Amino acid sequence: VSVSANAVFSKYSIQPASDMDFGAVIKGTKKSQILILENKGMLAFKYSIRQAPSLQSRSPGHGLCLARGVHVTAVRHQPLLALFLQAALTLGMFTVSPCSGSVAPWSQQKITVDCNAGPEGKWKEQLCIDISGR
Repeated sequence: VSVSANAVFSKYSIQPASDMDFGAVIKGTKKSQILILENKGMLAFKYSIRQAPSLQSRSPGHGLCLARGVHVTAVRHQPLLALFLQAALTLGMFTVSPCSGSVAPWSQQKITVDCNAGPEGKWKEQLCIDISGR
């Protein structure tokens, strides 16, 4: 009897490769950017986006930083089912949607990041993108 197996893991890419910076935004207006999460593997994977543990409160800064690579793997999870019930995530002036879902093999998910300019100043939030099976 011949037996064989092919072990695989989630392969993905996140674009843009650097932090998102919305630059100057007029108070009371909205500016949007797109983040692309691409599945480069043979299996579908689930993803969830949430605030990074290191920034649990809003902090002045600039732009929006998205944790990748090592930062993502350092996060230990809440149950994924609870995360998949939330369609959008709002942190300070930023709203991310969809903040959870599934990406089929060889396809991509476009994620919208909106900056709703509120109080004057510079704002920064750091997010984690958790990908199952990595």
